[in-house]
Amino acid sequence: MKNTVFKTFISRFLILILNFGLVIYSTNMWGSEGKGVISIVIADLTIIGFFSNIFVGSSVTYFASKYKTEQILLYAYGWSVLIGFFIPVIFSLVRHVEYLNYLIFLSVFSSLLAANINLFVGKQNIRMFNVFTILQQLVHIVFIVGIVYLIGMTSVSAYFLAQIGCYSLLFIVSSFLLLRNCKMSNISFSTPIRNKMFDYGWKIQLSSFLQFLNNRLSFYFLEYFKGIVSVGIFSIGVAFSEAIWTVSRSLSIVLYADLVNNENQNAALEKTKISLKISFFTTLFFIAGILLLPARFYVFVFGKDFHQTKQIILFLSPGILAIAVSNIIGYYFAGINKLRILNAKSLIGVVFTIISSFYIIPRWGITGACMVTSISYCLSSALLFWKFYQITEFHIQDFFISKSEFQILLDKLLKNGTK
Repeated sequence: MKNTVFKTFISRFLILILNFGLVIYSTNMWGSEGKGVISIVIADLTIIGFFSNIFVGSSVTYFASKYKTEQILLYAYGWSVLIGFFIPVIFSLVRHVEYLNYLIFLSVFSSLLAANINLFVGKQNIRMFNVFTILQQLVHIVFIVGIVYLIGMTSVSAYFLAQIGCYSLLFIVSSFLLLRNCKMSNISFSTPIRNKMFDYGWKIQLSSFLQFLNNRLSFYFLEYFKGIVSVGIFSIGVAFSEAIWTVSRSLSIVLYADLVNNENQNAALEKTKISLKISFFTTLFFIAGILLLPARFYVFVFGKDFHQTKQIILFLSPGILAIAVSNIIGYYFAGINKLRILNAKSLIGVVFTIISSFYIIPRWGITGACMVTSISYCLSSALLFWKFYQITEFHIQDFFISKSEFQILLDKLLKNGTK
């Protein structure tokens, strides 16, 4: 597992570098307003993704070792096309949606690709999972360069066209790798499989959707009360948050893949505790490193509109640390199919965010959004910690790495680093 975690962390670190390169380019190319538009469209895409992920998300991973690939992908692909078209159209009936056509294509192809990537995880093919997650960023950048500098399109549409091209190309390639050994005779509709995938999928997606609202509701409140420019500025701080979560998400993915393929509960708990320790200290280290950078560094990198970035990260820091560690516990509960607690913890965060945002964000703007988001993260994580403490022999010292564990981890990293 440690070898896999290391490789996954390296892949996530590469994704982090590519993602920040894309963020820096987009802010300098299209400014805070353009970055705000991109953030809102991507937020809409993420909401649509929660509907499609009922069949293409964790349910694909969870049942990959239990049913035939052909049967799982039949429902995943069909659901991706259905949701990818109708949900954006429904959104457009409720409110004005910029770039609706782009949003539809993005929704369909991102869901189809997600089904394939999650199937790699379910089959414990973490190598291919890492490859395709890296390629999502790399190919997107290549397409942007081609559209902007070869075709000459300089509007923000270039960003979305490049993303559509990236998702569709990677879907075709990953489908070839997955389906080349499949048999047409195995394709069949199965009501029990459909029902089980839906039952597991909607429960875990409800939790994920509520957590997304914790992460992104502030975008919509900021847009409503303070305008699209404030969204663009705030989104940079959120981008740093998600970058810091690279470690915990890497550990979580490997842990989840292991849990759904292993029935040894004691081993699962031990791996979860080790992951908690690593996530806690590495996250603390990254937060400290980012906060040590002077404010003028962010202005130099992102532009003069982003002078508040260091302050935003400072206010978000307690919540960033809480989520980084609770991500590990959340995937533990998902891996053992105990999803109710995940819904409860996310719901607490959402309720707090909605109620407090109406009062705080109109008065304190971006700073208020940071405060609301961070407190929401801490509240929801606290419930998850409490539940984990109740059902396990978990103590505060479990957060701390012993000297022997640190030496083992160091030896493993050095060994992998020399390969």
